[in-house]
Amino acid sequence: MAPGVYGHRPELTPERRAFYERLQSFGAAPLWEVMGTIIPPEPRPLAQPVLWKYDQLRPLLIEAGRLLTAQEAERRVLILENPGLPGRSQATGSLYAGLQLILPGETARTHRHATSALRFVLEGTGAYTSVDGERATMHPGDFIVTPSWRYHDHGNPGGETTVWLDGLDVPIVNLFDASFAEHHAEELAPASAAASATPAFSYPYDRARVGLEALRREAVHPIHGFKLRYVDPATGEGPMPTIAAFLQLLPHGFSGAPQRQTDAAIYVGVEGQGRAHVGDRRFEWGPRDVFVVPSWTPLRLEAMGAGDAVLFSFSDRPAQQALGLWRERQG
Repeated sequence: MAPGVYGHRPELTPERRAFYERLQSFGAAPLWEVMGTIIPPEPRPLAQPVLWKYDQLRPLLIEAGRLLTAQEAERRVLILENPGLPGRSQATGSLYAGLQLILPGETARTHRHATSALRFVLEGTGAYTSVDGERATMHPGDFIVTPSWRYHDHGNPGGETTVWLDGLDVPIVNLFDASFAEHHAEELAPASAAASATPAFSYPYDRARVGLEALRREAVHPIHGFKLRYVDPATGEGPMPTIAAFLQLLPHGFSGAPQRQTDAAIYVGVEGQGRAHVGDRRFEWGPRDVFVVPSWTPLRLEAMGAGDAVLFSFSDRPAQQALGLWRERQG
């Protein structure tokens, strides 16, 4: 690149190379050699578009249930690891995702951590998540939040195998070297006497689905179809400071326009079937399949099959908005 072009690197002469090597001995380096790499002209995510088919992973999750007890594993989870981030336990540059299994009769002990977590229930009815002793019973499609540094545990007193998608802001917390975690003094925290039928940290799917259906009174959005954002009813803000969650309906025959957003997102199919064009990849997804849209990667959604399609998604948008970083480009 010529001088004046962003990220231009000056010609590397022998004298300059020797100078750079001397800088290393002092713990210094020339910014002009790496400017375009560390501050690129647009996002260059290492995360790749990827699709995980639930029907392929479920047998492995069941095998994990046979090989390890819930007590041995503490949390019996298969991490959804992005191929662009090998060994990092990350689905995107800022978010962790995994599939968690709890079998009938099992419990997962009480602990807490600085990271915030969400659960999106994929299958099974009758298991629960407990936050500070208050239980939320799980049903497919329910969205449940575990706020930062709140004691929580899981249990399955019912007769159905239960699986949910975990989403956590682990990479964000670890970026700040601010991760703490600890066990409760007891294996399971005592149940709260102030438990309610629908705890504030639980967002049942049947209610969200009614709200989504109500959006049909509006014109269909050319990119999103019909899309709602989960909010804390007490504050009107998102349920987590670092992670936003969404539910959207793609009506039968919908073929959306493309968009780009700086928040990398993780999607999971809820109802119906669809096709996602993510960059130069094309994913055909059904219920419980999970796919990743990296930052600033073009996305276009389509509904397939005989009916509507519904998607749940979560991203790091609140963290980006708080820092004044979030951007989108439509079309």
